[in-house]
Amino acid sequence: MKLKELIGDLEILEMTADPDLEISGISYDSRKTEAGDLFVAIRGFETDGHRFIPYAHEKHAAAVLCETVPMEDIPYVRVKDSRLGLSLSSCAFYGNPASSMRMIGITGTSGKTSVSILLRQVLEQGLSAKVGLIGTNGICIGDTVLPADHTTPESYELQKLFRRMADEGCTHVVMEVSSHALELDRVAGVRFHTAVYTNLSQDHLDFHGDMEHYAAAKQRLFAQCDWACINSDDDWADYMVSRAECPVLRFGTNEEAWLRAENQVLMSDRVYFDAVFENNRVPTELGIPGSFSVYNALAVMASACLEGIAPARCAEILAAAKGVAGRLETVPTDGDYSILIDYSHKPDALEKVLKSLRPAAKGRLICLFGCGGDRDRVKRPIMGHIAGSLADLVIITSDNPRTEDPEAILDEIEKGLVGMETPYERICDRTEAIHRAIDLAQKGDVILLAGKGHEDYQIVGHEKRHMDEREIVAQYLSKGKAVESR
Repeated sequence: MKLKELIGDLEILEMTADPDLEISGISYDSRKTEAGDLFVAIRGFETDGHRFIPYAHEKHAAAVLCETVPMEDIPYVRVKDSRLGLSLSSCAFYGNPASSMRMIGITGTSGKTSVSILLRQVLEQGLSAKVGLIGTNGICIGDTVLPADHTTPESYELQKLFRRMADEGCTHVVMEVSSHALELDRVAGVRFHTAVYTNLSQDHLDFHGDMEHYAAAKQRLFAQCDWACINSDDDWADYMVSRAECPVLRFGTNEEAWLRAENQVLMSDRVYFDAVFENNRVPTELGIPGSFSVYNALAVMASACLEGIAPARCAEILAAAKGVAGRLETVPTDGDYSILIDYSHKPDALEKVLKSLRPAAKGRLICLFGCGGDRDRVKRPIMGHIAGSLADLVIITSDNPRTEDPEAILDEIEKGLVGMETPYERICDRTEAIHRAIDLAQKGDVILLAGKGHEDYQIVGHEKRHMDEREIVAQYLSKGKAVESR
């Protein structure tokens, strides 16, 4: 492909490269650069890609896309923002594959994964469509499942995935769109048919700084879509609606919602409600507990309507839908108590999950959780206080400490628990903490293992170590430890 075909949508400040130069690939990691590549020098958070231009040059990169003039004698294209340049040139390199599929993007603090997985099931069954899925729990292309390192992959990998999905016959793509992805232009150049907004609560402030900047990143999605489905009950709904550059469908429980839930019944294992729209009423059931499941179901129904699936048909599919891994997932036990795993690693999510589990706890509600290292520190005591306010017993432990001292993280969580009447224990080793929770379990208790969800690893330092909470529970129970302790 000629260079001019890759950079046609870029705002070029200066270039010495021949527009007709043949480019065989794109790279932004000099270690993966091959002869004939366009090397894109990105200013990252840990290092500056411009430092590695000499290495790309040594590997015979054909040209460099950069923000500053390179010292090396190599053809270059200088732009204001090379990260944006990577997105747009990658889109061109793969032939803008997203344009041949119906793109549905889901953004918000919580609910993205559940909505995307449920919506995929509805599209597959309601339209007999082949649907690509990109999100926290993984990447799916038909029946093929690939791992995901990020909620939204880097733009080059994202466009490569779109190309594969289109080539393998996907007609729709449902993807989670994180605030990081929007702020870092990973989805630049992608036109979405529908953008879904679930909610906004405190998270990622280590990256965005404050809630206003966090919200501003989220709303960028509504500048590149044809329709927006927005949770009308959320505190930031009006902000999102006011900045949407497209028609909006509101969903929620208030009168402003085009699609609203009435007559909610929240059970320990599912929710029931009437989905009301345009004087129609559709009884709806979803086998995932919690009031947030009502909003997730409404989000799915609203976006499915825009794909031509009637709410009644959508409700029929949701009633038989499979659960979402790591989202209030039940773990088998050998006793008369319950263990559930949930990904709730943010204050709002933990609060909602604990409130939803309270009716299910005939005995005590035991909450085990931690906070990730190298992430928003402000939320740590907040989550401690939430757990202490809503659970009967709290165990604080590690959750991906990364490069931070795990005990120091627990110190910060503990600040939110000190002075509360709720008893708590502090066990840094997560496996030991899970064992302790099982040992403490009594008849009718509900144990919530919060924070890890679908993850089957623990990040310590820069190392990803295998750790699956399902396995930990099964192995401990198989040894009869819980029985012995009683």
